[in-house]
Amino acid sequence: MLKADLLKKAKQKLRIRNYSEQTIASYLSAINHFANWLITEKVTQVNDEWVEKYLYHLKQSEKRSISSMKQTIASLKFIYTDILNKDIPDSLQVRFRKEEKIPVVLSESEVAKIFNGITNLKHKAILMTIYSSGIRLSELLSLQIKDIDFDRDLIIIKQGKGRKDRQSVLSQSLKEVLDQYYREYRPKEFVFEGQKGGKYSPSSVQAIMKRAVKIAGIKKHATVHTLRHSFATHLLENGTDIRFIQELLGHKRLETTQIYTHISKIAFERIKSPLDRLDIN
Repeated sequence: MLKADLLKKAKQKLRIRNYSEQTIASYLSAINHFANWLITEKVTQVNDEWVEKYLYHLKQSEKRSISSMKQTIASLKFIYTDILNKDIPDSLQVRFRKEEKIPVVLSESEVAKIFNGITNLKHKAILMTIYSSGIRLSELLSLQIKDIDFDRDLIIIKQGKGRKDRQSVLSQSLKEVLDQYYREYRPKEFVFEGQKGGKYSPSSVQAIMKRAVKIAGIKKHATVHTLRHSFATHLLENGTDIRFIQELLGHKRLETTQIYTHISKIAFERIKSPLDRLDIN
């Protein structure tokens, strides 16, 4: 099957199954990458050995993360089962060793420094919306004006990860900033739009955050997603029930949300280092 035909058929089947546009794009990108690699390697017949060589290439040469590898494997499995109607090869039956990574979290004073250092109203509104509600970047970019409920102090997140709707809080501070932002920028459909209308680009938001972190003089590797981690951690530290946090973040499993219990300062405040018990001159 030609690459163009493969991508066209995959896109069609993914749309029928009601996958999100972001997931469809990820699948097609992974399939396209695999097809291009096969062309480069002059592979005429794909077998289990070639699939394993490709996965090794991704990990060894391209240094892909586990999440990226999982996405690729899911995409390749989809090709076998839904496009080629074949059994999944053994090389795709991969079980990864779990990574135990602690997310980077900013303190409340560090978050305040970031916001106070931003002079552009639109940029400030963007980052404040992420931190104050804990939404993902993709969800922020899809927010429409009608999704901000000023009367009920809610942000409606439609078709978030897993194609589920949920709600998050609309803070009083953000309401004031958004009100000012609306009057100045007058967005038409999406809350945050590009210069020519339509959705704001994710790379622009990432650049805004990078610049804001630098201006604030913060040395931590803080990204846009760090604001979401900080939102959850600060809620937990201020007494919010973890199941409410789970709902606000849109986590399917409570175990995913429980990572914040490991980095919350509450537990560490009860622990005193043995160094502090010593009488040192």
